[in-house]
Amino acid sequence: MDSPFQPRRGGLLRPPLNSTGNSQAHNLSITLLPEEHEMLKNSSAGALGLLSRLQNRTANVNDVSSVGGDTSVMLDSMDDADRGRGKVDTLFAHFLEVLQSHSNDNETLDVVQQLAQACRQVVEQLQLEIERGVGGAQGAKQRETSITWLKQEINTWSLLHALYYDRLLLQTDTQADDEMQDGPMLGGSEKEVIQQLYSVNAHLREYQLVVDWLEKCYEQGEQASAFQSHDRMMAWENTLFQLENMQGAAFGRGREICKQLDPDAPVREQKPLHALDMEDNMRLGRAIFAAIRNGHLDEALKLCKHYGQTWRAAILEGWRLHEDPNYEQHVSGQTENEKLPIEGNPRRDIWKRCAWMLADSKKYDEYTRATAGVFCGHLGALKSLLHNNWHDLLWAYVKVQIDIRVESEIRGCCLKRFQPMPEEYWNGKMTLEQIFDELNVAKDVAVRDYAQSQLGVIQQHLILDTCGELLQHMCRWLDTAPKESQLPAHQLRFMAHIVLFMRQIGRIEHQTQQQQAERIIAAYVEALIQRGEPQPVAYYASGLPNKLQVQLYSKFLTQIEQKPARESALEAALQAGLDVEQITRNTVESIRLGNSAPSAMGEPHTGEISAMDKRKIQSLEYLLHLVEQRGELLWQANAMMRLYLASNKIECVRQVFAMVPGDVINQLVKIYGALDNLPPREECSLKEYLCYNVYLSGVDSFNEWTRLQQTRPQAPQQSASQQSGYSQDNFTERMNAEHKKQTYRTELSRWEQKVKEQAKATTDALFNVLLFPEKGWLIDPFIAKEPENAALLHWEHRQLQMEKLRSICLPEIALLLHEVMLKSEDYAGCVRLADEIADERRQLYKVYTKHKLAELLTKIADASLLLLNNKLDPWGYPITA
Repeated sequence: MDSPFQPRRGGLLRPPLNSTGNSQAHNLSITLLPEEHEMLKNSSAGALGLLSRLQNRTANVNDVSSVGGDTSVMLDSMDDADRGRGKVDTLFAHFLEVLQSHSNDNETLDVVQQLAQACRQVVEQLQLEIERGVGGAQGAKQRETSITWLKQEINTWSLLHALYYDRLLLQTDTQADDEMQDGPMLGGSEKEVIQQLYSVNAHLREYQLVVDWLEKCYEQGEQASAFQSHDRMMAWENTLFQLENMQGAAFGRGREICKQLDPDAPVREQKPLHALDMEDNMRLGRAIFAAIRNGHLDEALKLCKHYGQTWRAAILEGWRLHEDPNYEQHVSGQTENEKLPIEGNPRRDIWKRCAWMLADSKKYDEYTRATAGVFCGHLGALKSLLHNNWHDLLWAYVKVQIDIRVESEIRGCCLKRFQPMPEEYWNGKMTLEQIFDELNVAKDVAVRDYAQSQLGVIQQHLILDTCGELLQHMCRWLDTAPKESQLPAHQLRFMAHIVLFMRQIGRIEHQTQQQQAERIIAAYVEALIQRGEPQPVAYYASGLPNKLQVQLYSKFLTQIEQKPARESALEAALQAGLDVEQITRNTVESIRLGNSAPSAMGEPHTGEISAMDKRKIQSLEYLLHLVEQRGELLWQANAMMRLYLASNKIECVRQVFAMVPGDVINQLVKIYGALDNLPPREECSLKEYLCYNVYLSGVDSFNEWTRLQQTRPQAPQQSASQQSGYSQDNFTERMNAEHKKQTYRTELSRWEQKVKEQAKATTDALFNVLLFPEKGWLIDPFIAKEPENAALLHWEHRQLQMEKLRSICLPEIALLLHEVMLKSEDYAGCVRLADEIADERRQLYKVYTKHKLAELLTKIADASLLLLNNKLDPWGYPITA
């Protein structure tokens, strides 16, 4: 007999047990009674026809199974590389959608339910993929791991919703404490007393909520369902069969069993039942306790009645609270002489004392004792069975605490005498803090490990409503995470949303707690940054202080390289209400001041821009998004150009200058109303920008002049006859030579004119640098006072940089100017250059070192000599006698 719940054989073809849950649909084995086997042997046509039909059906099913094997191979090949992680990662977006769709503070508890529902949907999808065989064994293993974590998360969300629904909506500051100072009037029924107790005692309600949650989350594991397709049985049928057939018994001969079949007979006679009945009893007791542990008492009662053990059902009814509605004066629906049925057990105290004795006895099996211990508060009987699981032990402890408090209230308020309970019963009263202390030092390693695990700690502090300690634990987990990595992203998601819930309901009050909460949310934002999705990063960063949100979102922006992605990130920041101006400023500065690793290709060739410099220049795109940031754009662009000009990277200077819109002056006027209204920083930035504009124009003009100098037309070559002096060349050759000479003279004249014009333009452009108005090139205009944030702007450092650039660039511009004028034979202009350098209004001589000044004066002296050779005085004027 394989199972105590199998039916007696009642037909030729009996479907196998668990037919609805049997995964091997092609297993069509049959069981025949001896007389049925003989009938088949004696019947030729009937037996052969039946067997042929069975063989055909089996063959067809085998064909289907082979097709199923091919399908599983196909599903294996279709599995994605992430082994189901993609499905789990959708929770990031789902959680964001839930929070965005429930922005009202009154919808906080609805948010919790929606978050749990999002996890359930992912669990269903993963289970469906496992059933389809997607990914094979490895894929199923990875998905089962994800399902286990998500189920624990769902359970935690359910706990949080149940507890805080009561704490936020039902509890008040004036409620009585756990000892019930304000109870019902003396003389009420047991049911009335406990109803009143639950309505006013918030602590007891929370105890009951924890029990309900633990029962809802209970998983029976591999235990088979007790409700299977079979006939009813009477209790202990094998023992009855042996007692009725003692002479010809084929079972149990040689082993003495109990002689009577009343429920107490095995204990009273100290003799066992039939071995199969003992096994049936054990399985039934296990199924009954599993139903009670799962909160399904009605199912346990059905099991008892279904298998003929009605006394077990009666025992399970004895705990119910007594109430006689006939004592009420006004009962709705009751006629004058009608008597209503009594509810509960009038002798509940006697039943409870007996149940305690049963749970305390060693003569019964552990499941029977634990079943009785559930309803009489016997913790020892429960702990002996539920010793290796944290949730089971917590359920046992809290169940006993509820029983003790309910019993104490009944005996204190009901006016009748009760059978005393043992002192051990009353000594079992504990607080939740004491219960969790016991679990933390439990003997079983599995219980201790879960109690110290992150999920166990979170659930513990949610039950205790100790938000501050929970935040401390979470921060400690962040500290203990490896430096090169962090906590798993989904764990951070779970923690961050718990913190967001606590903050929204006002459980985070002190500044220290707020800082801890911000740190946890920031850790989640960093995990989202690694995923690279702007909307979640912007949304969760918006809940942080300005300084932290700027720091985190700037870190996110520095990782984006493509322009469309940058624009999308900035739009997400604007929608989330972030300080985009400060974020982009911080981002550009961090990129500009950052030192990236050198490229694997080495330094670029002269005139080319390195990848590092390209990244710095392109970061200015962040400041182009908002027109209001044109002043900041000028400031950052000028800072880059100062650096590149000092490094002689003129091509980088050109690229930075090109990033600034050409209508930047008009935009600044629109922002501030007029140029006179510009703040000091913007005014100085604008002049510096114009200085670089003039400098680049001068350098570009000089480069164009140099290019023209190198493109002088070449004189036509003489023919061989002309070179040999032979004058008898024909007319055609002479005409061709004359045409080439004429073309050469035309091109030379045109070239000379272009060079002359370009020399004039270059001279003007270079003089524009030297003679820049308003105190000179790269000198700030007069401002009444420095900007208020001059220290943050590194104002003095900027001044030093511009002075250094003047000492580098202006002497070079003077030499270029001298070269252009010298080659253009404007020797007087070369000499007048000395006057400009020595002019006290601009004091250009101060930017020269002695060596550079001596070099310039030497070149000017050479120009003076050329003037003297041309019959002019050293300054270029005609000599008058």
